Amino acid sequence: MLPNDGSRTDHRLRADMRRFDGDDEVDLVVVGAGAGGGVLTQRLARAGWRVVCLDAGPFWDPDQDWVSDERGAHVLYWTEPRQIGGGDPVPLGSNNSGRGVGGSMVHYAGYTPRFHPSDFTTRTADDVGADWPIGYQDLRPYYEAIERELPVAGESWPWGDPHGYPHRPHPVGGNGEVFLRGAGRLGVDARVGPVAIANGRFGNRPHCVYRGFCLQGCKVNAKASPLITHVPDALAHGAEIRPDSHVSRILVDDRAGRVTGVTYLRDGREHTQRARAVAVAGYSIETPRLLLLSTSPRWPEGIGNDHDQVGRYLMVQGAPQTAGRFDDEVRMYKTPPPEVSSEHYYETDPAKPYRRGWSIQNVSPLPITWAEHVIAQGHWGAPLREYMRDYVHWATLGALCEYLPRPGNRVTLADETDRHGLPVAHFSYTRCDNDRRLQDAATASMEAILKAAGATEVMTIDRYAHLVGGARMAARAADGVVDADHRVFGLPNLYVVDGSVLPTQGAANPALTIMALAARAADRLDALRRRGLAERALSRA
Repeated sequence: MLPNDGSRTDHRLRADMRRFDGDDEVDLVVVGAGAGGGVLTQRLARAGWRVVCLDAGPFWDPDQDWVSDERGAHVLYWTEPRQIGGGDPVPLGSNNSGRGVGGSMVHYAGYTPRFHPSDFTTRTADDVGADWPIGYQDLRPYYEAIERELPVAGESWPWGDPHGYPHRPHPVGGNGEVFLRGAGRLGVDARVGPVAIANGRFGNRPHCVYRGFCLQGCKVNAKASPLITHVPDALAHGAEIRPDSHVSRILVDDRAGRVTGVTYLRDGREHTQRARAVAVAGYSIETPRLLLLSTSPRWPEGIGNDHDQVGRYLMVQGAPQTAGRFDDEVRMYKTPPPEVSSEHYYETDPAKPYRRGWSIQNVSPLPITWAEHVIAQGHWGAPLREYMRDYVHWATLGALCEYLPRPGNRVTLADETDRHGLPVAHFSYTRCDNDRRLQDAATASMEAILKAAGATEVMTIDRYAHLVGGARMAARAADGVVDADHRVFGLPNLYVVDGSVLPTQGAANPALTIMALAARAADRLDALRRRGLAERALSRA
């Protein structure tokens, strides 16, 4: 679907892009230009739709706006006020929220595994979670297409649905060598990749230079994100990307039972964009928040919220990180952070006292993040300085643990308001016993791998990563917010196309699945439109 030149953001293209007036009734308004919104906009622009994509953040210029600095990269994160609560509050910010065109993919590590077939049937297979109204086979062709478009580099993948990748794997640095050595000694299979970082030049995009700043935004554009892949192609096919535009409400005609557009805030003023349909792609906090903010006499508790499902079943992944100290220098900051990974523990082991599993990958904390890791162990002052001086001798692994969806883990509206005067989101989260047991096992597995590799000291910190859920896909309105076509129950022209629709989260990073879902949603939407046009033509005949 993308041109073979591996397009990057072109400022001339941006300056010349088509612009619609607010009174123009465009075919579709997309809210959010991240993994879901960017792909949906690109696909439908290619199909001839008139699409406006609104994003609350800026239209980034990697050369001018991004810096190879941990602190300076905070501009990439969504840091607007939010409230957190529950038994296990989840910090929001750098590793689970994005700001600007490209969304959180501009600062993700580039790791792009698929979900497993089992992720779509956890209720049937393991009596936990939920079954999706679609299956793995529905997404498989879209996984393959997105892997070619990014493109993804990695070794052949033996887990889930075994498959290969379009580009060969990247070379392995010291951190990856440690993982492979320790895993090999324990009989744990581990592979290089998969990462959405071309191994070699890819059209206009240069080869990865292994700077280690993937999480701070890739200034050289070797790492794929919608900002440099799908958004430029969307612009080339007539879409408008409207940055710095915070959507405040979805407009609805109660009598007709249809949405008519959105209002958004830009330059201190409220604007309106009319549309025949609206697709929300603001991710798992802002998407439920926008639906809850969009009240009307017909939907007094929020649009699409007849069954009190909006905001529920929001999930995070447990993401503990374990570091090990080695006598030789490791220099873990070299090469892309997730250079080696394993899904050896991904599936449910019936002999264990928990359901589902976890994956493991290399992570490479830079100095500030490394200091936070050390401080979490209680070290301060002189001991902290010694650990910082010893930084090049440490290797780090991270797990992604599949925490289960629970209805009480949800987004609601708080009494506090943001700078626009809108109620902010309150995210309440509490882990269950299965979550805790699974994370303990994941931590033990990482410590065992590092010790097997020769670590003389290990230390683990608890973390969270990757928000999904909050507007989940279901077969019935009583169980979710959208149907299998991403259409909000009860509203024929309102869609949600982002990570909030995921009924379960697996033990995989969600970016590739979100993009695959968006590509599938675009095909479904365009098929509906074509069928409607055909029906109207037949009625006139």
